Amino acid sequence: MSVELSERQDAILRRVVEEYVATGQPVGSRTVVDRGGLSVSSSTVRGELAELEVRGLLTHPHTSAGRVPTDRGYRLYVDGLLERLEPRPPEFPLELGSGRGEVEAALRATTEMLAQLTNLLALVSAPPLTSATVRHVEVLLLQPQVAMAVVITSTGGVTKRVAVFDQPVDPGLAKWAAQYLNEQVGGLELGGHLLRRRFEDPDLGEPERAFLAALRPAFSDTDEHEQRLYVGGAAGLLVDAREREIAGYRALLEVLEQRAALLEVLRDCLDPKRPFVRLGQELSHPALRDVALVGASYGIANRPLGAVSLIGPLRMDYAGAIRSVRGAAGELSRFIAELYDAG
Repeated sequence: MSVELSERQDAILRRVVEEYVATGQPVGSRTVVDRGGLSVSSSTVRGELAELEVRGLLTHPHTSAGRVPTDRGYRLYVDGLLERLEPRPPEFPLELGSGRGEVEAALRATTEMLAQLTNLLALVSAPPLTSATVRHVEVLLLQPQVAMAVVITSTGGVTKRVAVFDQPVDPGLAKWAAQYLNEQVGGLELGGHLLRRRFEDPDLGEPERAFLAALRPAFSDTDEHEQRLYVGGAAGLLVDAREREIAGYRALLEVLEQRAALLEVLRDCLDPKRPFVRLGQELSHPALRDVALVGASYGIANRPLGAVSLIGPLRMDYAGAIRSVRGAAGELSRFIAELYDAG
């Protein structure tokens, strides 16, 4: 956002945003002087407040001489926070353990802790199924002509495929397939090219290749963007909401039923390098126009696998929200890295 402010104007804008976030009341010049620690007079602050209003960063209700931030004011304030991030994410009170724990439990714990600490709506998106690696494969004969492939992934996920054949299946073929798949595709990504090539090995005989082809959908019939979304804090969303915020929250609660829409929003925001903040009109979904989204991606190295995010009113404690999602994303990234290495 190309708005050049003097050091004093920047300080005043920050004081107004932080005071308004804390109280919900329009902020006047006397409050800025008394609580902002500025060594200038109220008249000087009034002039600067008027200038910030002219620039579209502040506005004031008709019944008050105090100012409140506009969307542009919030944007400039948030950009300043993002520019002043500490090099490492802060500690987050979340114990996810390590090794072969289940990702689902870790994501639920993260969502619940975020909602509890911030009193905001917490959203955590799971890694796409195709980003997981194969940990173990079972091939079972359910009936003489019915076989099932069971694939267990590095994230604890399970996919199954039942195949029906015209002739009884040789038990030796089923046993061979289980051994072959564990040796050849174990540790490979479900959505990777190497895994697909293992099913097309020209050295395989026709019976073996045909049998593997019948089981292949257990490894391939997954949407590359298929993800789950974990939500926490919805029950308390309206508790402290102000009257003008309730309509936006009601629309948000409706869109929570459309998980795909929220996942699309989160995918659009993912940034592997730093947290992201989207305010009202910057969010593409119409139900999110009166709220703010603060999030951070988690994953392996520079490869984002999902997002940890918070949704709340535009009048949000952005500094606290950014600290929270950074800390939670850092813990999840550590957990996921250990889990994938173990896979």
